[in-house]
Amino acid sequence: MSPSLQDKIVIITGGFGALGSSLGQLLLERGARVALLDRADAPAALRDVQNLLPLGGVDLTSADSAKEALTRVAEHFGRIDGLVNVAGGFAWETLEDGSLETWDRLYQMNLRTAVVSCQAALPHLLAAPAGRIVNIGALASLKALQGMGAYAASKAGVARLTEALAEELKDRGITVNAVLPSIIDTPANRADMPDADASRWVSPTALAGVIAFLLSDDAAVVTGACMPVAGRV
Repeated sequence: MSPSLQDKIVIITGGFGALGSSLGQLLLERGARVALLDRADAPAALRDVQNLLPLGGVDLTSADSAKEALTRVAEHFGRIDGLVNVAGGFAWETLEDGSLETWDRLYQMNLRTAVVSCQAALPHLLAAPAGRIVNIGALASLKALQGMGAYAASKAGVARLTEALAEELKDRGITVNAVLPSIIDTPANRADMPDADASRWVSPTALAGVIAFLLSDDAAVVTGACMPVAGRV
């Protein structure tokens, strides 16, 4: 039986993308109330979904923007129980032919957004009965391939953030974990790798199931874990 998330209030950053959307749908099906945060405008189709709060135009590299968004969520639902940091990005670039701008940009997208969102969420999560933070890392943070230096370094930062914050909060009722997917089966990845065998990749729905477990009461004894979710890559 799937772990229940009945009446849990969960925020998903990068909520309008492939993984964020799949995760939001799964959490709603399991009884959670969900806020989707994204830099893009909220799709019209999401505005009337029961138990869903879509917030567009949120800059998660800005502490003020993140704080304002999380305050809106807390006011709307009454509290915040969980945060999932999906927001991020990818770029393939060798060091020889690349630029420092790519390293700075991926740091901003992958690590800074997670740090800013965690800081904004902490006052709310500390007031919750059992707070949960789940970060989206990457399997590449364990072993970077050619052209993935900037991406892997930024995701390694997410892993170290996860471990350090788990230690910081382990006696305060909040668990902090990360999932490390390989290649997620999204339309963008299929377009970029048309000759690859996508059946070996990790589907957004399957990854969402792992995240949902880490948000649930069943995962209360798991914190500081960086969990590989590799599919068959």
